[in-house]
Amino acid sequence: MANPVKSRKVLRTDLSDQRDPWLQWRDSVTFGGWCTIPNSFSAEIMGSASFDWCCVDMQHGLVGHDGLVPMLQALTAVQMSTFVRVPWNDPAQVMRVLDAGAHGVIVPMVNTAEEAAQAVSACRYAPEGIRSWGPVRASLRNGAATPRELNRSIACVIMVETVIAINNLESILEVPGIDGVFVGPNDLALSAGQLPVVGRDWISDNPLAALAKTCQARRIVPGIYCLSVQDAPKLIDIGFRMLALQSDARLLHAAARQVVADARRIANVPHRAGIRDIAPMAAGE
Repeated sequence: MANPVKSRKVLRTDLSDQRDPWLQWRDSVTFGGWCTIPNSFSAEIMGSASFDWCCVDMQHGLVGHDGLVPMLQALTAVQMSTFVRVPWNDPAQVMRVLDAGAHGVIVPMVNTAEEAAQAVSACRYAPEGIRSWGPVRASLRNGAATPRELNRSIACVIMVETVIAINNLESILEVPGIDGVFVGPNDLALSAGQLPVVGRDWISDNPLAALAKTCQARRIVPGIYCLSVQDAPKLIDIGFRMLALQSDARLLHAAARQVVADARRIANVPHRAGIRDIAPMAAGE
């Protein structure tokens, strides 16, 4: 059984409560919602569900930039802390979602120190980075904040999700400005020549405990996509503190399957011929 660790809000919607408190709460567990449906109402529902933070997924979710802005507005309306997983480690994409008002970014497939430095640099204004000035929607929240203050307000989380990245972890974590490391367990398994991790003991099979310990030793928040709530205590026990739970699409699909199955069982109505019984959705990480 995992030791009880208090869950805290990761980021808030005003500048003074953003990145710095998140770093102070490295030892607290936070649970995040994952938004893949390109709809502001679904984002508002997720933001109202008592998660500590929500991530809008532009990599494997169906969200484009035009859909992102209304989703961020909906999450802001319910005072939810927001990350955006950008499609790739592209500075232009990172800067654009930050200008749209994300509190932080999750950058996928970071394999080397050079790639980590590129991600961090895109999050920071000069002289700390290369972010271009033009906060547009973000300025509505941050007002007259200086570039230095804004640099301190953005959380940069990189994804370590390949064997190459694991082997380069020490040099990657030497890069200044990394606030968190987030693991994608399925991509990590695929890069090791394995199948996706659903249905097996993926927590002990992967070098996760060592990764979490290494991050914590450097005061960097270790995070991971939690494939089921049953995995959460094990992941907390080995050191993970930023846990993403199931996506909006998976939650909707699972609930819809369950309610119709319950109705058929309670009313003793058989499954109607010709209606496909689609298997549960695959996890995206």
